Amino acid sequence: MAVEGGMKCVKFLLYVLLLAFCACAVGLIAVGVGAQLVLSQTITQGATPGSLLPVVIIAVGAFLFLVAFVGCCGACKENYCLMITFAIFLSLIMLVEVAAAIAGYVFRDKVMLEFNKDFRQQMQNYRKDNRTTLALDKMQEDFKCCGAANYTDWEGISSMLKGQVPDSCCINVTKDCGVSFHVKNIYTEGCVEKIGGWLRRNVLVVAAAALGIAFVEVLGIVFACCLVKSIRSGYEVM
Repeated sequence: MAVEGGMKCVKFLLYVLLLAFCACAVGLIAVGVGAQLVLSQTITQGATPGSLLPVVIIAVGAFLFLVAFVGCCGACKENYCLMITFAIFLSLIMLVEVAAAIAGYVFRDKVMLEFNKDFRQQMQNYRKDNRTTLALDKMQEDFKCCGAANYTDWEGISSMLKGQVPDSCCINVTKDCGVSFHVKNIYTEGCVEKIGGWLRRNVLVVAAAALGIAFVEVLGIVFACCLVKSIRSGYEVM
């Protein structure tokens, strides 16, 4: 039995929220993948609370997309079981997002410490491992930085000549531009602070976004419960 009256409006609003959920899911996945790509290049000491956070964000985004699809099917077919499933799963996602937001705030400084330690360890392997060399060069070029704290950190690296920095530290990268360089021609800021600042900002953005999405999800749960009640009443009348 089709819903009538005010429930048609609720059903329409639920569709709008479902579209918003899909957009939020795509956004969470994109941010999670971006953070994971950066962390995978810098934090190499196994699973830690900071390094696991992007994985949680990606999983929540994917699950939210799936739940939105279930909700869309349930609302379209006015299926009691699908709508109940949608409301329960949406409640679970909301709890996970709140937990992820809290974890993102609590562990933001721990991520910085892990990043600093691992970046310095990878500097010691520069030119000894091709993958490490490419990863550090890409980070220094992308974030316009040099070394951990600053460019002088490269002086203590055994694989580097005295008075040399990687070519990726140069403002205009050319072959051997890091040999006998002039300070004005290279990036002097350290990568730990620049990339760490980027990570902190994004973690806080994700935390705020997760709380905002959770509020919207509360509305989704309320609308879903109203629709479930209407569908159930229709079954009882039949």
